Amino acid sequence: MLKKSLGTLALFSFLAGCASHDIDPRGYDQTGTASYYGSRHHGKRTASGEPFNQHGFTAAHRNLPFGTRVRVTNTANQRSVVVRINDRGPHTRGRLIDLSRAAAEKIGMLRSGTARVRVQGLSD
Repeated sequence: MLKKSLGTLALFSFLAGCASHDIDPRGYDQTGTASYYGSRHHGKRTASGEPFNQHGFTAAHRNLPFGTRVRVTNTANQRSVVVRINDRGPHTRGRLIDLSRAAAEKIGMLRSGTARVRVQGLSD
């Protein structure tokens, strides 16, 4: 009985540690490095379950809840785009957000591949 209880407790502890650490998007305002992902991921499932569309205005963020809309502004040229979070990432250390190819193009970062950006949560 004790062994079964300890096993159950260990399982619940593990699952609690794996729980999402979503943050409140209201008031979210961070500056960091953005990158983008495109053709080789096109059509593959995102963490939210929907297929990735490189032509859509979506992004991957480590903690913002799926469906959150954010304004991403390239600090070098002040061009901005509104994207919806539908994936988890970026998986490269030191990056804040991964944009779809279309979103990256709109803010002028295709050539460089990365850009310094400001990410602001939008209220619905």
